[in-house]
Amino acid sequence: MAEAEEQETGSLEESTDESEEEESEEEPKLKYERLSNGVTEILQKDAASCMTVHDKFLALGTHYGKVYLLDVQGNITQKFDVSPVKINQISLDESGEHMGVCSEDGKVQVFGLYSGEEFHETFDCPIKIIAVHPHFVRSSCKQFVTGGKKLLLFERSWMNRWKSAILHEGEGNIRSVKWRGHLIAWANNMGVKIFDIISKQRITNVPRDDISLRPDMYPCSLCWKDNVTLIIGWGTSVKICSVKERHASEMRDLPSRYVEIVSQFETEFYISGLAPLCDQLVVLSYVKEISEKTEREYCARPRLDIIQPLSETCEEISSDALTVRGFQENECRDYHLEYSEGESLFYIVSPRDVVVAKERDQDDHIDWLLEKKKYEEALMAAEISQKNIKRHKILDIGLAYINHLVEKGDYDIAARKCQKILGKNAALWEYEVYKFKEIGQLKAISPYLPRGDPVLKPLIYEMILHEFLESDYEGFATLIREWPGDLYNNSVIVQAVRDHLKKDSQNKTLLKTLAELYTYDKNYGNALEIYLTLRHKDVFQLIHKHNLFSSIKDKIVLLMDFDSEKAVDMLLDNEDKISIKKVVEELEDRPELQHVYLHKLFKRDHHKGQRYHEKQISLYAEYDRPNLLPFLRDSTHCPLEKALEICQQRNFVEETVYLLSRMGNSRSALKMIMEELHDVDKAIEFAKEQDDGELWEDLILYSIDKPPFITGLLNNIGTHVDPILLIHRIKEGMEIPNLRDSLVKILQDYNLQILLREGCKKILVADSLSLLKKMHRTQMKGVLVDEENICESCLSPILPSDAAKPFSVVVFHCRHMFHKECLPMPSMNSAAQFCNICSAKNRGPGSAILEMKK
Repeated sequence: MAEAEEQETGSLEESTDESEEEESEEEPKLKYERLSNGVTEILQKDAASCMTVHDKFLALGTHYGKVYLLDVQGNITQKFDVSPVKINQISLDESGEHMGVCSEDGKVQVFGLYSGEEFHETFDCPIKIIAVHPHFVRSSCKQFVTGGKKLLLFERSWMNRWKSAILHEGEGNIRSVKWRGHLIAWANNMGVKIFDIISKQRITNVPRDDISLRPDMYPCSLCWKDNVTLIIGWGTSVKICSVKERHASEMRDLPSRYVEIVSQFETEFYISGLAPLCDQLVVLSYVKEISEKTEREYCARPRLDIIQPLSETCEEISSDALTVRGFQENECRDYHLEYSEGESLFYIVSPRDVVVAKERDQDDHIDWLLEKKKYEEALMAAEISQKNIKRHKILDIGLAYINHLVEKGDYDIAARKCQKILGKNAALWEYEVYKFKEIGQLKAISPYLPRGDPVLKPLIYEMILHEFLESDYEGFATLIREWPGDLYNNSVIVQAVRDHLKKDSQNKTLLKTLAELYTYDKNYGNALEIYLTLRHKDVFQLIHKHNLFSSIKDKIVLLMDFDSEKAVDMLLDNEDKISIKKVVEELEDRPELQHVYLHKLFKRDHHKGQRYHEKQISLYAEYDRPNLLPFLRDSTHCPLEKALEICQQRNFVEETVYLLSRMGNSRSALKMIMEELHDVDKAIEFAKEQDDGELWEDLILYSIDKPPFITGLLNNIGTHVDPILLIHRIKEGMEIPNLRDSLVKILQDYNLQILLREGCKKILVADSLSLLKKMHRTQMKGVLVDEENICESCLSPILPSDAAKPFSVVVFHCRHMFHKECLPMPSMNSAAQFCNICSAKNRGPGSAILEMKK
């Protein structure tokens, strides 16, 4: 169980025992502080006997018959001398304007705190309790009850006189009473009763469980949770009673209400007070323990428990042992628990001390988390409730968290948290950086430094860069690459890198980083030189980004050596900045690179580099023969004689054949195919392309004494030349491989040609018939003739205005219409009549399709 440590706020002479602390991971539910100021002064000379709590103030009664009104900090606002002896009870109405007081000498006073009305009465016996009507401020509710040997109800009647009525007597002293709404609950020696002030009936009697306990030493504790729920604590027993309405059919002579016990359970200790807390209970317990040394019973510190009631048992939520002054001499009857419903404040009253228990707020929750070193949870709680916390600041918690992580050695986590915690506070960032420097962990914080908003002093960034430069070149290079160049003094860092390169001049990481620094400093010439030396891929990006083409005119070979593909693309994309002529000249001593450049140029545009096509023939022949023939085919500017000479010198048969063919010497080309390549298929293909009868004759003559060639011709010649020409020339007795298959193929090809011709003929006939039928259907359709149509000859309406008159109209298939008398007579040579308009426009004659007469 968690132990509550009280905060001592009194003078040095009144020091109290410190609370014991037990290590626990469970957070306490309540916090405690001693009510000081005026209360301290009062209890130095007097002892508290009772206290009543209102939302606005407190009323404290003492053993010397004084009643003090206090504010919530314990300062005295009013003092009343009521009696020379102990004040037993103080009662306040809900408005806080009327107070009732009773004392051990039998005096009873009810008076207005802010008005002149007052009631005095003295009895011949001690009055233990008093309770004024909760709505006493109303004229209709001027009632209060007192309890000694009897329970009396006082009411103000006509003429402002007070009359009394006995509600109960004969079962010993009335020791506790609580009034809520229209219900009065009280306890005597035998049990607890509830009285309905409206019906003037007692509605229940709850007997006392443990009759062995003296009721004066272990008094009953009563509290109303709401208008119908009464909580009873007596000895070690707790009962929760609910007042319910009785059904009309069950009443008869019974009261209209009855009480049901909804929960009942036992506790470990003797109950001194009860208070509700939402659906839970706050229980003040009196504790007795046995000493291990003397084996004698002694009074221990009282406990304040929060419990969750169940139907027949309870669950303990929290339990705190309280250190109050003089707890060693106190009895169960000396403790009282009062509470303020509006603010969930609980007052533990003892003769020498008053302790206030409060529900822990978010600030207290954060305090506990910080105490347990749960900084991350504390930071999260503060961020969620930043509008509600008063004592804590998110930044202070965050700084404490960073310090805690640093102390633990979690430098990377601490540095990462700086981003969130320090935010845009440049001064705090710089302070933390110096802290990390002191512990030698600048590298840990470097990835998280702000780079834009805010920007720290250049010295901070330079300090970290120097740290990396001394021990980690790769890390240094990463920072230079990631950090904007305006964060630090570039010249300082450049000089530092140069100093290190004096020791290690070939270090590629440092050289690359120096090139980047030169770039930031707009010293592109030096940067480009380093990139080319390192053969770094960023060289092309640098050239494009900063338009350094004028700087690379004498470095083209270096660029091509580094990456010929990218270099050529870049050069061709920027012909306006570096001319083709300049590039070719620069590559004159490197023909292989010259070829790569000219080849890509030719691929992009066949005409741009036409002046170099003659040179390209030799380059292709030397470095890229597979692309020579495509080049010869696509180029219209290369000299064919020069190309033929080069190809013949190098014995490039295919290229020579193409050139001979292109130059018109097809017979030489075919001869070369047959004699050099010995490829009948290629020869046949060549003959097909040229489509020259003389070539076929030459091919047949060359193949006639070569059986394999004859076979090839028989397989392919059928569709181009009459195979009979070849078959007639075959010598008798010549053995030809696969002759039968070749002849079968010739017959199949011939048969296929016949079938194709017949198929085409059928399609032609079917299409002709279909079109003829379509034309016939079209000509058979009627033609609409109405008033809007005109004669194409006289341009007057085709139909007469008088429908009764006879008329004759001729309509042609071309939709031109004429009056019959407007048409010329047909000639003697042809009886057919044609449309004059269509005949004049050479569209073909339109014969008359309809003659209308009337």
